[in-house]
Amino acid sequence: MTQTPPVDEVRIAEAVRVLEAGGLVAMPTETVYGLAADADNESAVLSTYAAKGRPADHPLIVHVAGIDAISHWAEDVPPEAWLLAKKYWPGPLTLVLKKKARCGLWVTGGQDTVALRCPSHPWAHALISTFSGDATATMFDLLSCSDWVSVWRMLF
Repeated sequence: MTQTPPVDEVRIAEAVRVLEAGGLVAMPTETVYGLAADADNESAVLSTYAAKGRPADHPLIVHVAGIDAISHWAEDVPPEAWLLAKKYWPGPLTLVLKKKARCGLWVTGGQDTVALRCPSHPWAHALISTFSGDATATMFDLLSCSDWVSVWRMLF
């Protein structure tokens, strides 16, 4: 098993600039490598669908920096969701909640719910915490590799 390298703030800053410019970045989470975009940028999110060949009616997960982002994306949040987020975030828990009107249908695949997750992977958490917004991400499965070293070599 390989160890996760320490977070490189220069690389994080580069990735933030790409997200802010409407581009896509590769982002590790604790379970998969993701292709991430600014969740509030319709064009950027739609490029994720195009890059992956993903059907537009398949929702994406919004990756957030912390529990406070729930009320930014969701409404009528049940108390149980808050308890779960407090206990398991950051971590591999995805909450599916009723979306707020401000949440674009391009994120939700046209559904009235939004999937929210706060990743615990140090690189993903650093990226989302540094970025001024939240990021959608979908599995970066265009690559046929399963460890960060292989992804790193292919990207850099």
